[in-house]
Amino acid sequence: MATDQASAGVAEFQGVSRPLAGIRKIAARRMVEAWAAPVFHLGVDVDMSAVLAADLKSIGGTVTDAILLACAAALTENPSLNAHFADNVVTTFDSVNIGLAVATEKGLTVPVLHRLQGVDLAGIAGIRKDVGTRARAGKLSMADISDGTFTVSNLGMLGIDQFDAILNPPQVAILAIGSTKRVPVVVDDGVQVRQVARFTLTCDHRAVDGATGAALLTSIRTRLEAANK
Repeated sequence: MATDQASAGVAEFQGVSRPLAGIRKIAARRMVEAWAAPVFHLGVDVDMSAVLAADLKSIGGTVTDAILLACAAALTENPSLNAHFADNVVTTFDSVNIGLAVATEKGLTVPVLHRLQGVDLAGIAGIRKDVGTRARAGKLSMADISDGTFTVSNLGMLGIDQFDAILNPPQVAILAIGSTKRVPVVVDDGVQVRQVARFTLTCDHRAVDGATGAALLTSIRTRLEAANK
């Protein structure tokens, strides 16, 4: 009887195996590569009040689009972070191609928004909608996930306050964005309630130093906090 019960238990413990393929297989390989990189993290609190007060909907934009716009401009200004590291060589790029982490039914994928340098908010919104829609429909091509030079991962809408994102090799940096919360902030010797989010930049220390990473993060924050001025 005991043997029969044990055999039944083993028989019931069965799962469904699905080998990784396509985009998911590539992502898994890149994650293994990422763990081998010596990284450091830099974090700042960003006052998102100006972005939230802006009339983004009138041009079909979102807060994510405003963040992408700030990142594209900051990367143009700080090209050392718009780069790849491979075989002990750092390669910087004129083209700003930002990967945007998107949750789909089949898991996380990172479509790339290509050539964002000089593109305005409405243009970025259009590109983001297109790749996001195709990502969720499972219709991305290899070209849609290739040639990224920087990545943004925004988990704020999922209620995550702060996190450290994993590098997306061969890129040298990735930006993680947490949820926006109302917090008291000292302004001109007084206290005001502002909408604040935590931005955390993960950098590959083989290609980037602290001062360079800080310059990029400061530029992104400055642009977002001045968005409605």
